[in-house]
Amino acid sequence: MNIREAKEEITRSVEIYLDKNEFGEYNIPYMKQRPIFMVGAPGIGKTAIMEQIASELDIALVSYSMTHHTRQSALGLPFIEEKQFDGKKALVSEYTMSEILASVHRMMEESGKREGILFLDEINCVSETLAPAMLLFLQYKTFGNRRLPEGWVIVTAGNPPQYNRSVKEFDVATLDRLKCFIVEEDFGVWKPYAYRNGIHAAVIAFLEINPEWFYSIRTTVDGTQYVTARGWEDLSRAISVYEKKHFPVDRKLIGQYITDTEVAGKFGIYYDLFQKYQAAYQVEDILQGKAAENLVERAAGAGFDERVSLLGLILEKLNLRFARDVNQEAVLERTVRILRQIKKQTGTGKAASSAGTDTVKAAGIKTVGFESAGADTDAMWYQMLEKQCEEIRTERNRKEAANSLGLRLKTEYRGTLALLEKYMAECTDEKKTGKTFQRIKKAFDANVTVHQKQVQETKLFLENSFGFVERTWGRSQEMVLLMTELTASEESMLFIEMWGCDSYFKYDQELLIYDVHRNLQREIANLGLE
Repeated sequence: MNIREAKEEITRSVEIYLDKNEFGEYNIPYMKQRPIFMVGAPGIGKTAIMEQIASELDIALVSYSMTHHTRQSALGLPFIEEKQFDGKKALVSEYTMSEILASVHRMMEESGKREGILFLDEINCVSETLAPAMLLFLQYKTFGNRRLPEGWVIVTAGNPPQYNRSVKEFDVATLDRLKCFIVEEDFGVWKPYAYRNGIHAAVIAFLEINPEWFYSIRTTVDGTQYVTARGWEDLSRAISVYEKKHFPVDRKLIGQYITDTEVAGKFGIYYDLFQKYQAAYQVEDILQGKAAENLVERAAGAGFDERVSLLGLILEKLNLRFARDVNQEAVLERTVRILRQIKKQTGTGKAASSAGTDTVKAAGIKTVGFESAGADTDAMWYQMLEKQCEEIRTERNRKEAANSLGLRLKTEYRGTLALLEKYMAECTDEKKTGKTFQRIKKAFDANVTVHQKQVQETKLFLENSFGFVERTWGRSQEMVLLMTELTASEESMLFIEMWGCDSYFKYDQELLIYDVHRNLQREIANLGLE
């Protein structure tokens, strides 16, 4: 299975393990909950999906790489305890608490979450001295004489033997107590993750043309050469910062992340071409519907790799806007709930008529819609806003401590705090006094108006992108590629679901996406860089 299918299966497993009956008992008894064992090549995203699952299920996550552990750290240190048996004293060997189990208990205290995932990576590469204790743990969930707390699901991961000389195969008795998944690399499945996490457009476009170079481990006369999903992601982040600081992106940098010299060289050539395409095509003009005729003519006559690169540049700009607008929608929704809650608690104002709370159509946000009429002091509003900020920070810190704070929610918290702190500044501005709620409402409405304009602009840019593709290439494979990439991006689909896009819905109905995309993939497979 691919990593997306593995994520779905693990999510279902965690959910059924944590499902309880009306008496608060787990429907699948704790000792019958089989640990999960993922086997997959290094760097394909096994750890990343665990972070996503914990965030989506809002449970805690404790992660360990077992190759870093000794028998003592995993099992605990022995000590002598005096016991009484049948009235006689005896010295008995006990063990201190395992570092791993101690981390679980510490996580529960710090995060307040009683349920979670204990993720043990490289489980089949432990040392000879630790292996027996690990097998015992997988079978009985016990280190020494202490058991993993109920409510914690064990998920493990390991590498196939061909990727790691330290791999030890489990016996049948152990495997029969595990849920085993074989995970394979797949660029098409990784691509939505790449869009969601802002992977550099040059990396996505390069791999779209050369999907066979997404993941490769091979042995040459010069040793093992490899390229992994982790390598592409880390290279992408490095390139973004290098570009920001105007550092040259050269073969030395690429080779630090892509150790396969052939792939690193091909990407280096492509990156230079990508930069030239970026300079040659005025993407902002395309988005604004002002593409010059000579630009259209160049794009129409361009080679396939140049066309893919241009689409990548367009999609990069669009995806930044999609992410911004979707996040701002969530920020404004959270903020308006907070303002209504404060208004209710303070008794400030009275609810306006239904006409005063109409949805702002472009933004999908209901304005606060209150008329000020009552006790309304700067100090009171400041204190209430400050309290709400503290509650958000506490919630954020708890999720952070539990390793369940996803990127989208983190961005939402940051944006909400920025708005509330802005409104707190309204309360401390000595030049402005009285009618605090009206001032805050006015500031909020201004934020909604800005959001509305941004959404409308993004919708226009998206429609113009469709117009450019049809004007330049017609309803050809480029249109299919644009549709396919929009569908692959979670942010773009959220944007379209919220605010619509006539062209997307039209082409979704008119194009036979599957048949044409299959032909497009065949052309990509046969394409190579000179």
